[in-house]
Amino acid sequence: MSKLEKAKGFKKSKSGTYLSIGTTLFGAVSVARQMKKSRAESDTLLLIDAVVSAAAIATGVALLVRQLRRLGDDDVLSS
Repeated sequence: MSKLEKAKGFKKSKSGTYLSIGTTLFGAVSVARQMKKSRAESDTLLLIDAVVSAAAIATGVALLVRQLRRLGDDDVLSS
């Protein structure tokens, strides 16, 4: 098995999904700072960018949670 195949397998594993959720949520810290900065500077365009980024993060986490649930369902069926 090549390193690429192992990496693809890890990405579809439970631990890989948890890691993806963690890194995605870590991006939320940056978005929160951006929102705070945009409010302090009354920068509407920066605030819109932060809101869109926050929506993207929320969607990404929702997709990863769904993937995690599906992995859990697969484990139950294979037992």
